Amino acid sequence: MSLPIAVTLGDPAGIGPEIIVKAFRDAGDDMRGCFVAGDVALVRRAARRLAAPGSLALPVSEIESLADVAGVPPNCVPVLQVVKEADASIPLGEVSALAGRVAGDCVVWAARAALRGDIAAIVTAPLHKEALAAAGFGFPGHTELLQSEAAAHLGRPVSEVPVRMMLANDELRTVLVSIHVSLREAIEAVTFDGVLETLRITHRALSAVLGKPPRIGVAGLNPHAGEGGLFGTEEREIIAPAIAAARKEGIDADGPHAPDTIFMRARTGEFDVVIAMYHDQGLIPVKYLGVEKGVNVTLGLPLVRTSPDHGTAFDIAGTGRADASSLIEAVRVARSLSRERVKAG
Repeated sequence: MSLPIAVTLGDPAGIGPEIIVKAFRDAGDDMRGCFVAGDVALVRRAARRLAAPGSLALPVSEIESLADVAGVPPNCVPVLQVVKEADASIPLGEVSALAGRVAGDCVVWAARAALRGDIAAIVTAPLHKEALAAAGFGFPGHTELLQSEAAAHLGRPVSEVPVRMMLANDELRTVLVSIHVSLREAIEAVTFDGVLETLRITHRALSAVLGKPPRIGVAGLNPHAGEGGLFGTEEREIIAPAIAAARKEGIDADGPHAPDTIFMRARTGEFDVVIAMYHDQGLIPVKYLGVEKGVNVTLGLPLVRTSPDHGTAFDIAGTGRADASSLIEAVRVARSLSRERVKAG
């Protein structure tokens, strides 16, 4: 690909800058064509902290434009200064509005660059939702912020740019009907339109990735998928009709199935992806299999966005213990999705 991939800085009080430096240090080939959309001083701070005693830190090169990415030598972290120069003394492991502002502004810059077609994809290092809120961003996370930017770019209301979160690793994929809402709100979000839209988005996105229509397993909301109405009627009144409507459109959807067994069935190959009714129902199984290979993909956006399957890990920020595997995997997935997007035209 001729266009570079932007890796956003993440919350500088967390492990984002650290895993970015580790990724460029340890996975050179995978990181070729990538650059950091962030702050030079904060990336250099992370590089110094990771340097072995008596050794030089990994070089951090400030680039002036996207055209410079291709010319950055190996074993060097290219950084484009996309925010007002930050105070490199931002304390590690603490929620702050300043850190939230840096993290959020990096994402906004990358989103707009991707929507203009200047970059191939965005890989977002973790941000902290409380810090983002403290900085004045009115979004609970990356997904909603990116959705808002996409809607503004397209000149549409946010409601007309539906997106879904997919968590994936080598063994399991799951797509969520609702994302960052309370459990009570998540139950209320299980509607005919919401489930059907999730099935449509999943079918379109994974058909491009897999090169064939995906086999979609749909989880129920209630224990035993409602047990014929004994434990709830959402399956009978909402989920099953949405599946039937999707099947009429040619979508290979099956269910609703008991939530406590459907993920095992998908893992053994019966389904390519599971539709989960709410955040924790879908994310717990994927994360239990190991966050080091998990990747978060936002489906439905007019851009490619992936992210590691973990948070800011304030408790280990600056210790050098953070694992960059999930970030590296997110870059690989972003590159693959970008290629598929180019093929699809």
